[in-house]
Amino acid sequence: MIEPRLDHLVYAAPDLDALVAGFTARTGVAPAPGGKHVGRGTRNHLVGLGGAAYLELIGPDDPAATPLPDVFGIDRLAAPRLAAWVVRPTDLDATVRHARAQGYDPGDIVPLSRRTPDGHLLEWRLTPNQGDRFDGLAPALIDWQDAKHPTAGGLPELRLVALAGRHPDPPAVQRALAALGVTLDVTAGPPALEAVLDTPRGPITIS
Repeated sequence: MIEPRLDHLVYAAPDLDALVAGFTARTGVAPAPGGKHVGRGTRNHLVGLGGAAYLELIGPDDPAATPLPDVFGIDRLAAPRLAAWVVRPTDLDATVRHARAQGYDPGDIVPLSRRTPDGHLLEWRLTPNQGDRFDGLAPALIDWQDAKHPTAGGLPELRLVALAGRHPDPPAVQRALAALGVTLDVTAGPPALEAVLDTPRGPITIS
């Protein structure tokens, strides 16, 4: 089962242009430019996953920058990685309070923004990419506030067939997921988040 409140998946790499080119060649679908993240040193491209969910391909705005941004561990990556998934709860603040009461802290909520290619500023709130996320298996939480959702403008689209994770301690991950009120199939193994996509060139797996 795919979490119904899934907002987006984060596919990160140290070179965004190379990631986009490789993804396009592999799937037959070219991700649309998303824009630059204000003050974070990153930019992204987007692909719809059906409904109000999408795949974010993210990397440094300048791949030659030193150091690379630490967003989603980009500064430590040698190859693309499905680094995170993001859920859109009905009430972000209440979800954070409930998770903390259950013993899992998803982090403080921070304001973020992105400048789109046409110059429009999108602003939202997000629990940060910090703390114990169990190697990306515990999701970030997002509130788009009054911003137009990225899928509302029309994106090139693929279909998300499956989303699952592996971790050396699945029960610990499941406790965090339960505190957040979300679901993800997690099996034992080296840490990884794995998504299966249906593409014009057949199903592919990214992790």
